[in-house]
Formats: sequence, C-alpha cells, structure tokens
Amino acid sequence: MTPFLHEAKGTASTREGEVALASDPADLPGDAHVIFIGHVRSPWPNRDDCPKNMNAARERGDDGATVEIDAEFRPGLADLETASHIVLLTWLGFAPRNLIVQKPRHASHPKGVFSIRSPARPNPIGLHVARLVALDRGAGRLTIDAIDVLDGTPVIDIKPYYASIDSFPDAITERRQK
Repeated sequence: MTPFLHEAKGTASTREGEVALASDPADLPGDAHVIFIGHVRSPWPNRDDCPKNMNAARERGDDGATVEIDAEFRPGLADLETASHIVLLTWLGFAPRNLIVQKPRHASHPKGVFSIRSPARPNPIGLHVARLVALDRGAGRLTIDAIDVLDGTPVIDIKPYYASIDSFPDAITERRQK
C-alpha cells in the first residue's frame, strides 16, 4: 500500500474494505479557483430524503427543482432555452472527500472511487442531466424536471446536453470478463 493511503476499518463512516486517503483533500491547497454561479432549490432538506440518482428522483414524481443563477452570471443563460436538456455541475460539499476505495451498499466488493458514481470523492463534483422545463433569464431561474441533490447545493456550471455528441447508446457500465 502506498504511503498516502490507509485502510479504513471499523469507523462509523466507512465499510469493510474501504480505503481512505491519509489526508483529506479538503485540507489541501487548491489547484484552481472554482466559483459557485448559483444554487439548486430542491425538495430535499437532508440526505435521508434525497434520491440516490436522477432516475430515482424522476421516479418519485415530485415537482422537480429550480436552479437559481446569481445576477452577474445571468447573461450566460442567453440562448440556453434552445436546449431541451442541460448538464448541471454541482459541488457536493457535504460528501466526504478522503475515500479513494469505497464499498457501495449494492456492490459485492469494494471499488475505486473513479469507477462509481458516489458523491464521496476527492473533488465532490455532481453531474446531472436534466430536462429544462422553463427558463426565466431575467430572474436567473431554471426549472428542471428532477434533481438528486440537497436544497442549497452550489452550482459550478451549466452546459447544454447534445444527444448527438453526449449520448452513447452502446455504453456499458460493467465489461464482461474475457
């Protein structure tokens, strides 16, 4: 095992087989200056109620969510209404940042953080593809069909979703062993 890793055993926040970084990335000096451009307004005030992913959020049938963009960034919303779907990047600031190997509840064995979609990662950036239901550029408010983050989650960026370049119908999540 490399010197900057240690096996995480028996703590309240880890599962058997998980590996944590020796130092928390949140305590390290930053490499870039990331700013928040707004916040998500969702129906989820706490982690216990929050859906685990966008499919689960849609299945719950709630009224969706809104994204509120700060005034100085609202000019960047020009022409976004031409997109049916958006890619929303969020900062999942309540997630732990020191787990590098995790044992998901649904998995049979621990997995590297870069092979799963857990919010617990060195840089807790959320990736969400949502249907753009409405856009009020003047108010900086985007209404989206669903969201899987806590109310008040900071927004890092918004991009239009392009099915022609973002969709891979033949994509798989588990490669078959040869």
